Amino acid sequence: MDGEIRQLCTVSSEIFLQQPNLLELEAPIKICDPGRDIKGWGMNDRGVSFTFGTDSLQLLNENDMNLVCRAHQVVEDGYEFFANSQLVTIFSAPNCCGEFHNAAAMMSVDESLMCSFQILKPADKRSRFI
Repeated sequence: MDGEIRQLCTVSSEIFLQQPNLLELEAPIKICDPGRDIKGWGMNDRGVSFTFGTDSLQLLNENDMNLVCRAHQVVEDGYEFFANSQLVTIFSAPNCCGEFHNAAAMMSVDESLMCSFQILKPADKRSRFI
């Protein structure tokens, strides 16, 4: 199974690099990680996918949009803004995999497009042995 996943990641990265039109909104921004210290696109230090910089969000203006919402990366407070609030990462699993002490969040958007968040705080770590 691990080999199949690695092969899928390799094939995906080859597709992204060979077809510049895929380096737009639909795929990479949703599945790649934002990077504060990067311009354009780069390798991800997690070993999967890619990292993109704030300049990669110029497509928002080109497509008359204000915000990209993504949800596949653990963030400590349940949600995290990036690039002057042009992108928000929302993560809905507190204490992810029992490995992290992260909160979870749900985002609501009202009629005026105001975003608000409900936070589910992480559970306290308890000793398995009493």
